[in-house]
Amino acid sequence: MTRNQKEKKSVNQVSRNRYHDTEVTLPMLGFGAMRLPEKEGKIDRVAAQKMVDDAMACGVNYFDTAYMYHDGESEAFLGEALAKYPRESFYLTDKMPIIMLASEADNERIFNEQLERTRAGYFDFYLMHWLNDSHWEMAKRFRTWEFMKRMQAEGKIRRLGFSFHGDAAKLKEIAETHPWDLVQIQLNYLDWEDCHACEQYEILTNLGIPVAVMEPLKGGTLTRLGDEIRGIFMKANPNAGLASWGLRYVASLPNVLVTLSGMSSREQVEENIRTFTPMEPLTDAERETISEALAVYRRSIPIPCTNCHYCVPCPAGVDIPRNLAIANQLKAITHPFDKLTVRNNYVTIPLAEQATSCVTCGICQTRCPQQIDIPKHLKELTEGLEGWEKALPLPPTVETTNH
Repeated sequence: MTRNQKEKKSVNQVSRNRYHDTEVTLPMLGFGAMRLPEKEGKIDRVAAQKMVDDAMACGVNYFDTAYMYHDGESEAFLGEALAKYPRESFYLTDKMPIIMLASEADNERIFNEQLERTRAGYFDFYLMHWLNDSHWEMAKRFRTWEFMKRMQAEGKIRRLGFSFHGDAAKLKEIAETHPWDLVQIQLNYLDWEDCHACEQYEILTNLGIPVAVMEPLKGGTLTRLGDEIRGIFMKANPNAGLASWGLRYVASLPNVLVTLSGMSSREQVEENIRTFTPMEPLTDAERETISEALAVYRRSIPIPCTNCHYCVPCPAGVDIPRNLAIANQLKAITHPFDKLTVRNNYVTIPLAEQATSCVTCGICQTRCPQQIDIPKHLKELTEGLEGWEKALPLPPTVETTNH
């Protein structure tokens, strides 16, 4: 390799964050292995291997997978794809599927299967997967924390954490229970207010727990915006893709350690690497651009709620703006598994503030400047999410747009 080639390689390395005050640095862009390209219903290993190689070449060496991704194929693929690289050259995060535990012994059975699939020897970060009220109770019943600490003592786990889909109060409770090293939450510029992601971020930040972000582009939603919104972003920066705005919004938050993108093509890998080489924090003017785009977005969605909050406080305690934001998500779903994401967002609302508490008094409708039939939409949301607790606990395995 010539000196010029070495210099070029150095320039093309993505920006990194230091983990606390250690010598460990992680790429600001993480590779999520939930939406890998597929061929005939299986991971397209040739295409996905090229994506992994492209990522590694540019310093994107943090990979996130889970037991259930791609029906179990994701872990095995990463085991194959990363086998060509020295183990110390990459970071691997995997998760214990709490919802699939039937006994305490399942902790060890599943964990050993994950080690075998990934060929990793150890996990750099190991998380309890998809914690909420009920899953946290299961984790305590089956002593998953105790098992993970034992694996850490044996050198099979370096750092412990959890991924979360629930309300802020439960997050605070869980986060204060143990000395966690990392917590993964859903956060993007749409969910910051609509799903109160800001509260979750602030809880973890105040506790000194680094944040890993999933769904920074809301499953691709923030790359599928209308012409008017696209025009707003293009006017502000004609050279920036829609994905870059969402990724930079998240990565600009000081306590976000790594921003995960579930990339499905080499083009997405290349685009995201450009965004993070280097990662430029959002300016105040760019934040104003996002606010302008959000205002247009809220006017264009099926329920034209502008988040003005004139409808609250609700006599029955319903968080109306938040429920209407979830109702809009439900109306926009295009894939069967998208409904599971909407359900996960819905249960982040405290139970007493959910749409089920609506008593149809109609006061909110008289206050609404948009004259929205709020009780009707709250009822539709409740009916549309009936039986959410019985939903199949598997994420989507195919995504054609940037995560």
